[in-house]
Amino acid sequence: MLRVLAVDDEEPALGELLYLLRADPRVKAAEGAGDATAALRRIGRALDGGPDGEQAIDVVFLDIHMPGLTGLDVARLLAGFARPPLVVFVTAHEGFALTAFDLKAVDYVLKPVRRERLAEAVRRVHELVHATAAPPAAPAAPEQIAVELGGVTRFVAVDDIAYVEAHGDYARLHTDQGSHLVRIPLSTLEERWADRGFVRIHRSHLVALDRIEELRLDGTTTSVRVGATDLAVSRRHARPLRDLLMRRAGG
Repeated sequence: MLRVLAVDDEEPALGELLYLLRADPRVKAAEGAGDATAALRRIGRALDGGPDGEQAIDVVFLDIHMPGLTGLDVARLLAGFARPPLVVFVTAHEGFALTAFDLKAVDYVLKPVRRERLAEAVRRVHELVHATAAPPAAPAAPEQIAVELGGVTRFVAVDDIAYVEAHGDYARLHTDQGSHLVRIPLSTLEERWADRGFVRIHRSHLVALDRIEELRLDGTTTSVRVGATDLAVSRRHARPLRDLLMRRAGG
């Protein structure tokens, strides 16, 4: 919900603008100011933690031609605030649009104000305020897999696994710190971890692509080096693996 300040030195125009703004369900409160000085004073009081629990203004709907400071002057001054409200210009003059957008205005609404056009400006402001207010997404926790070791359950990060070796209905996970046997078929892990960069290179091996240090061709046999281990690549997987590694390397 938005807190809005409308600024216009013409009372009928200000009243009409406030009426339309207050009718929009995205607007929580709409206040009016008859000149630029009053508007700046209201915005400044809220930013300074002013009296009477005044709330910060999310957006100012500004007329351009006003006595004293113009709407453009107000926008320039607001740009120097630590947490300035957004600005939408509402004016009868088309010629200031480029200047308005140079001042980072969200929208430029021409008078006479149409309800639908004003609603579009409010929508744009609402989306910007909502995006700014949303807390940053927490980083995704690394995927882990549970392994049993001497009656103790440990959790191994998938990113720590260099390759996986088939053992019937089991699979052995190889990491830099050791290996762990889990009761999960290799084919299941292949499907589960395809989007994490694991590829099948042999009916017995699943390998993390970014752990492959070398691809070796020796006559009719192909192998890869993963750490200190050489793993055979089956004939049917050799060409697709080579093409995939070349694409990743930009070759």
